[in-house]
Formats: sequence, C-alpha cells, structure tokens
Amino acid sequence: MLKIKLICVGGFKEKYWRDAKDEYEKRLSKFFDFSTIILKEEGKDKEGKNILSKISGKVILLDINGKELSSEKFAEKIEKQAQTTSQITFVIGGSDGVSDSVKNAIDDKISFGKITLPHQLARVVFLEQLYRAGTINAGIKYHK
Repeated sequence: MLKIKLICVGGFKEKYWRDAKDEYEKRLSKFFDFSTIILKEEGKDKEGKNILSKISGKVILLDINGKELSSEKFAEKIEKQAQTTSQITFVIGGSDGVSDSVKNAIDDKISFGKITLPHQLARVVFLEQLYRAGTINAGIKYHK
C-alpha cells in the first residue's frame, strides 16, 4: 500500500474542519497508508527547517503557483508515483508560504486553483481530492 504523508503548518481551530478532516482521513485508509505531521507556525525559515527534517520519498508541494490538475490527472499522478516510489510526501506551508530551502528540495508543485484558500479549507480540499484519486484508481463509483 502506498504511503502518503502530509506535512502541514498549523492545525485546525474549528470543530467543523476537524470533523471533515477526520472523515476523509478515515476514508483514505482504504487506499493509502496515510499520516499527517502538523508543525507549529514559527515563520518560514524555522518552518522550512522543520519541514525538511520530516520529508521523505517523492515530495510534492501544494502551491498556488503549481501545476493545476483535474481530479483525473491528480489520480493519474498518484498512480504513476506508486509505480516508482513507496512514499509520497505532500507539503502545505504556513500562511507565509515555504522557505527557499523547501522549494529547492521538492520534486514537484501542484495547485488546486489560483484562488487563495484558508489553510484549513485547503487541507480539507486536499484530503477530499486524495480520497477521490483513490476511488478513481480503484474504479469505485464516487467520482462522477
């Protein structure tokens, strides 16, 4: 089973975001060995050092300037990565973005659109899209 790790800066404050996160993380367990590492907000440089100490496998940054992918293309990307690596690490930086050292250490950048999303919503959108990718790749009728 493909290991997927999410490293993100900052946690959830509101219960409704935590509930959504918990639901998608539960669903993800059918498709991936999924884990999350939450780092404290401490400024880009300190956060960058902490992120770099936790990354492994193929590293993909979620960034507004990354390549935009449809749900199908995102699923295809996950499937292709699973053929060449046993682990993918996704990174969601803090409100100030990520340090140059993190940008230099990543393998790829993807975006879920050019709009700016609150950190907590961006994380839930990522989890939903990862779950959707799992269902697409498994041929399960969740994706329409």
